[in-house]
Amino acid sequence: MRFVSISSVFALYFCLLANGCSKDISRATAATVLSVKGKVVFGNPEKNDLQPLTSQSKIYVGNIVRTSEGSSLNLALIPGVFVQLSGKSEITIEDLRLTKDGNDTAGRMLGRRAWIRLNRGRVVSLFSQSDKTPSVFRVTTRQVTLSPDSDCLFSVWTDGTTTRATCDRGEVSGTANAGPTLKIGAGYFSRWPTASKEPIVAAADADAQVDVKTALEIEPELLNQAADWRNRRAF
Repeated sequence: MRFVSISSVFALYFCLLANGCSKDISRATAATVLSVKGKVVFGNPEKNDLQPLTSQSKIYVGNIVRTSEGSSLNLALIPGVFVQLSGKSEITIEDLRLTKDGNDTAGRMLGRRAWIRLNRGRVVSLFSQSDKTPSVFRVTTRQVTLSPDSDCLFSVWTDGTTTRATCDRGEVSGTANAGPTLKIGAGYFSRWPTASKEPIVAAADADAQVDVKTALEIEPELLNQAADWRNRRAF
């Protein structure tokens, strides 16, 4: 018994000395409502449990969010990722996750992840990677997965059979389910499915022009609400 006890003490000592016993802790989090206008519902689709969304609602992984015509919803998914869901749209929260260095509350943040699926309608996304904590964000539709490559403002629209992504600021990558990855810079858009191997100038397409105008109108609102949320958040 004495031998086991001493061995345990030495094992713990060397483990702490090498800092090898602390594991990264990853935990799920919830999206925060920044503002809601009109009728919006959310909940677990598998349980057919949809309820009215309010400013106090917390939206978790697996929930869907559905807006009615004329309504809109602004969300903080994770720090640095803010979105507006337009009217007659629906998203599914696929993953919201924070990763810290160890289980200590004072442990530094190592990464953040936000994945959403746009089932129909439009979502405008404001992505900022300005701090030292890497964040991963993606918007997926049936046709494509979109991920910002830098600080970015972009819009994604889909009706389920077609997807259009338009970039206002920064750059966003679009990886089709079957096809190459496209880099979409500011002022350009792409549509899936498509035979085009390059993004198209937004000024050449009426729908893309609407995307640009809509995103630029939404950006100041998201920026103001994001700043207020950052001052109030607990992490």
